[in-house]
Amino acid sequence: MGIKDLIHNLREKGKALKGEPVVDKTFSSEHEFQDRQTAADQFIRSRKKLFHVDKWSGIPGLTSTFELYDERGKRAAGGEVKENHFIRIVMPGIASENWVRVTQTVNRNDTALFVASPSEDPTEDHGGRIEHFFAREATSTFKVELEGKRIRAWEIGKNEGANVGEEAGGRDVLNLLISSGGWAGFQKLQWKNLTDYLVHLKE
Repeated sequence: MGIKDLIHNLREKGKALKGEPVVDKTFSSEHEFQDRQTAADQFIRSRKKLFHVDKWSGIPGLTSTFELYDERGKRAAGGEVKENHFIRIVMPGIASENWVRVTQTVNRNDTALFVASPSEDPTEDHGGRIEHFFAREATSTFKVELEGKRIRAWEIGKNEGANVGEEAGGRDVLNLLISSGGWAGFQKLQWKNLTDYLVHLKE
């Protein structure tokens, strides 16, 4: 089978997968401290870690690059995540960018989270193209919660399905390969490292 036939078959597989059941995945960590006051003090740090996504790139064992952009597509280096901000994610060994837009934020004394979905590249004319290997309907919720002496953290992925078809803008083969292949193992490593970091099991 030649390369053209392989690409054709992958595209046909991607079309077949469109509309098929999607996957939900959850990764989590928790850390119990010696008393409630210590946990409350450490939760302030957890909230700060959560919303400063630029610093995620330096987490040991987390090798993707994360960059924050504002609602106009301008770099917001060192800033805090806000609703309608964008995050650029570059995975190791893959020559493509993946973008998400922040659709919701919550920041309370006992709970903090933000939700993001695959989006266009806000820095250029995208023509409706979703620059991510997951389809537009997918969501990722990044959350930390304080309960008594415990801090818990989650990455909750919902509706994770390959971005194929018109919105893929020619990336459907790459998106299918990533979402149904190499991403699965890397996803567990990446998000578990992140949740460990958010509860201070990893600095």
